[in-house]
Amino acid sequence: MTADDLLIRRVEKADADEVFALAREFGLTFRPERDAFDRALPVLLQDDDTMLLAAVVDGRVHGYLLGYVHLTLFANGPVAWVEEAMVQSGSRRQGIGRSLLVEFEAWARSRDARYVAMATRRAPEFYHALGYEASATFYRKVLK
Repeated sequence: MTADDLLIRRVEKADADEVFALAREFGLTFRPERDAFDRALPVLLQDDDTMLLAAVVDGRVHGYLLGYVHLTLFANGPVAWVEEAMVQSGSRRQGIGRSLLVEFEAWARSRDARYVAMATRRAPEFYHALGYEASATFYRKVLK
């Protein structure tokens, strides 16, 4: 794959099957269910504060990134949050994740976000290479 073969664009409804397959590969704690996915996708695609990107190679989705911009009180304006970033296991180390993040960062800047953040334990070297630094401990509580 060359950089010319890669297209980063917004996810479309027609991408649902491929994005769902990637979401199932992404999910470790939760197992994505198709009915919930199908209810959420149109809502996400219509939300102005949400960016859902697809990395497309040869007409197929090889990765996606889901992120948001939201207002804060402490940062003197909005911040951007990457909720999910996934590249198909056979397509990693080819610049797809980098391209998704670069496009998301450009969108976040256009929305005057002060920074981009995410919670992840995966690929710390990848994020460090892109200029991200560890900043906080992540806590969660699963609500049933």
